Amino acid sequence: MKNRIRLAYCPTRRDVFSREEAIKYNELIRKELDQFPVEIIDLEGINKESLLYQDCDIQCVIDRFLSAKVDAIFFPHCNFGSENRVAQIARALNVPVLLWGPRDDAPNEEGFRSRDSQCGLFATGKVLRRHKISFTYLTNSWIHGDEWKQGFEKFIRTVRVVKAVRNLNILQISTRPEPFCSVICNENELIEKFNIHLYPITLNDVMLRMQVVKEQNGADYQKTLAFVRSLSCGDDNGKAVEVAALKVAMKELAAQYNCRAIAIQCWTSLQEIIGIMPCFANAMLTDEGIPTVCETDIHGAITAVMMQAVNRGQDTPFFADVTVRHPEKDNAELLWHCGNFPYSLAKHKEKAHISCSKYHGDTFGIGEWELKDGELTIARFDGDKGEYRLLIGEAKTTTGPKNLGCYVWIEVDDWAKWEHKLVEGPYIHHVCGVYGRYGEILLEACKYINGLEADPVSATEADLKSRWY
Repeated sequence: MKNRIRLAYCPTRRDVFSREEAIKYNELIRKELDQFPVEIIDLEGINKESLLYQDCDIQCVIDRFLSAKVDAIFFPHCNFGSENRVAQIARALNVPVLLWGPRDDAPNEEGFRSRDSQCGLFATGKVLRRHKISFTYLTNSWIHGDEWKQGFEKFIRTVRVVKAVRNLNILQISTRPEPFCSVICNENELIEKFNIHLYPITLNDVMLRMQVVKEQNGADYQKTLAFVRSLSCGDDNGKAVEVAALKVAMKELAAQYNCRAIAIQCWTSLQEIIGIMPCFANAMLTDEGIPTVCETDIHGAITAVMMQAVNRGQDTPFFADVTVRHPEKDNAELLWHCGNFPYSLAKHKEKAHISCSKYHGDTFGIGEWELKDGELTIARFDGDKGEYRLLIGEAKTTTGPKNLGCYVWIEVDDWAKWEHKLVEGPYIHHVCGVYGRYGEILLEACKYINGLEADPVSATEADLKSRWY
């Protein structure tokens, strides 16, 4: 499966406690993992027990996990565990670490305790800190309960966010619009701090690929064109072919440069040269799993990739302007853009359509719909002066006046706090939203992304952390 998480499964024990009980719990935990959409790389064959408990196995374990290119490592403590061996392996891998152990059984009639898993977790946490290794801890809990399973699911979402940011390539189509000094980014810092690479191309490169797309008249282009026409109600001024060609051309160019997101200069050159708005093309690409953002906002593209990962593709993210306050509700705000919100998120699909932008000379190619109701996570990756933060907020949709283009009214706990945060920086008026509440997962992901500081704006950091308990 594409983007499937590869999880190193490294159960551990200590000799002084029951070997038999450790083997039993290893088998129980391993069986529980089969219900999750992850690829497991375990210790089978490393030793007779498939457990980490002796020094002579450490390098073999490291080599196996490195060879498999795992995305994260899970150290279930099947009895007390081997804290020093855990730390050595975690340090060598440099991937997100999950620490957990099943609750201990009652002592037997003679008072003997067979596992002491919780006690071992205390020791491992200390040694991991000594090695300066970040880790995620799940509360010591029963193996057949929902508590640890819910925590494990959150950890997998966290890993997806971290994986999405590491080794990220972004297709940059043209320069930023001249007035938009707010979207200036430091390409060198993105490489040095996060290993994020930009692949800049020109609008002429896109136009040449569009021409090839139209001449080849392939299946993707035909399907896209039919979809555009179905939503344009025949009122496309002959430009539906250009919108479809643009979408397919950008998709092919992203594949050519191995890019997982796109940032495009959406005005004014496109309107002058091709005579279309790219908004609906952006929306279609985002719906197909290639987040495509406006105004060459590279930081916005990074945010969109993170939000796509945290949601695990259950709903696509949307890229928005933070625009105006609600005329009646003090804690409500308009998230809007010309017409780039994914069609899959439309509240009333039967009314959704493509039209001409009233803000850009009646140019064809924008979506016209309100987004569906629900709870939202709102985020913004941004930085200046060499420091980078991730704004993390949560909201719910609310009612409000109709708008042209794509829009959704949101309501938050304290809008004034949000507004000051956005103005005072390092943020701008662009954010990315996704349906669902994932603040604690984004907070946890920042722990593993060196150089990125979590910046919660709605729930406090302590409140978000408490959701893991």
